[in-house]
Amino acid sequence: MPTETTRGVLGDATIDELEAALRGTVVRPGDASYDDARAVWNAAHDRRPALIVRCAGTADVIRAVAFARSRDLVVAVRGGAHSIAGFSTCDGGIVIDLSPMQGVRVDPVGRRAVAQPGLTWADLDRETQAFGLAVTGGLVSSTGIAGFTLGGGVGWLVRRHGLTCDNLVAADVVTADGRLVHASAEQNPDLFWALRGGGGNFGVVTSFEYELHPVGPDVLGGLIFYGQDEAQQVLSRWRELTTDMPDELTTLVDLTTAPPLPFLPKEVHGTRIVVVGGMYAGSVEDGEPAVRPLRGLGTPIADVMGPMPYTAMQTLLDPLWARGAHNYFTSAFIESSDAAVDALVRLHQTTPTPFSEMHLHQLGGAFGRVPVDATAFSQRGAGVLCNVIARSPDPAGFDGHAAWARRAREEIAHHGNGAMYVNFTGDAAEDKVRASYPPAVLDRLVRVKDEYDPTNLFRLNQNIRPSRAS
Repeated sequence: MPTETTRGVLGDATIDELEAALRGTVVRPGDASYDDARAVWNAAHDRRPALIVRCAGTADVIRAVAFARSRDLVVAVRGGAHSIAGFSTCDGGIVIDLSPMQGVRVDPVGRRAVAQPGLTWADLDRETQAFGLAVTGGLVSSTGIAGFTLGGGVGWLVRRHGLTCDNLVAADVVTADGRLVHASAEQNPDLFWALRGGGGNFGVVTSFEYELHPVGPDVLGGLIFYGQDEAQQVLSRWRELTTDMPDELTTLVDLTTAPPLPFLPKEVHGTRIVVVGGMYAGSVEDGEPAVRPLRGLGTPIADVMGPMPYTAMQTLLDPLWARGAHNYFTSAFIESSDAAVDALVRLHQTTPTPFSEMHLHQLGGAFGRVPVDATAFSQRGAGVLCNVIARSPDPAGFDGHAAWARRAREEIAHHGNGAMYVNFTGDAAEDKVRASYPPAVLDRLVRVKDEYDPTNLFRLNQNIRPSRAS
């Protein structure tokens, strides 16, 4: 029985021929594993691809790209499959699934890790922490390393060691014409520049090489909880503290609703609260005085900040971000001000579900010292990244929840330059891309796109359109 695609019909014999050339496998509609294979972490995207190629290695990726190009198929590239904006799945096209590619090699002397794109941050942290090393990783450990890195990568080490993409020293990329190219400061430097913040526009990355840093094994980190009645005070005092925090300390404020956690008083369960998170990327002893002011932002409801393994810090938020909910993320780079605090406190009162929230990521430090033209990620002067998240366990009313997030984002964006974080733009739209990059950066990204993907084969992303497609 032929399989329908967006551009025609793929016969079973054609797919059989592809599968025979692979070390991996092909999953098709009707296969017992199809529904599991097509599912992504974000249940807001329920798509039915014509086939899913589960790649066992780079040769499989090359063959899958060639197959897609020769049949003019829509291509979705999947790493960790969080798929916040739905880019790692599609209807009627081909999913190039990299999740079986989970090899990693750590060089503890040279402080380097070479990692394949199917890894999650839990996987990579487990390997690097065996040697007391780490690179800036995701706040939720089930996040894949690939998309996270290519869009920037904000985590608990961002102020001490920069974005994940700042620590990328080389990558192997399968381009739209099926070539395998190496990108680094010495080889294909324009492509290397574009990969660090330009997203998945330029090819399929089959290997990431990271610079690692001494971290842990124990760090000082955790969460401090405050009541909504102190939100204005907590945000204002946090804003003052961030002006001279040491680079080793990265903090985050979460305007959220109290989950039924055992260490929170039952009377606050289900009420709006303010959570201050932080991690000190240095010795626990040096971290104690650095985090002490976070405990004085108000009167804590609960304080679970203390020494813990770095791997525990990296998984601390996992129970709240399980697979299968409907999610919409959007963002704005902002500057702290009294007016911004007022807007955030007011918008917190309007969150549409108990799972919807606003995150304020403290930036600066090493993040801000990277030259603005060194990477495609170019918002180096921003002080705070605000992520606005609509989340619901079921689809009922979700469109309205996402609309709330868009409205809240537009209001918050007035307190910055209007720029967005490319990993959290919410929708695939040209205006989102233009809000993610300054004009000169976007022009340079288009030139790189023209060289490596002139027909826009890789367009399921925050798309940098080549000149011929403009």
